[in-house]
Amino acid sequence: MSTIEEKLRRHAPATPSRWREKAEWRKQNKSWLRYSQLVAIRMLDQMDAEGLTQKALAERLGCSQQYVSKILKGQENLSIETICKIEEALSLELLPREVEIA
Repeated sequence: MSTIEEKLRRHAPATPSRWREKAEWRKQNKSWLRYSQLVAIRMLDQMDAEGLTQKALAERLGCSQQYVSKILKGQENLSIETICKIEEALSLELLPREVEIA
């Protein structure tokens, strides 16, 4: 068994895994992450329907392709301003437009 342990140690990464930290982060941010994922799915569907690339969407949004990629991973905490820009760029309605004020 010592041979197996030695092989495992040789192939172990130099830095420890951060899976537990990442899992805790996802658990703590679960509420807004779900919305971010739904926005990403709607964006991907619309991009597919239009034959739009990340680069082309980035040009419409006035941001980098890297930022669009982060949004499409569904782990970006989007501002209302960014959501509005996405809606305009893709002709989507992500947030309700009419709000009843009592």
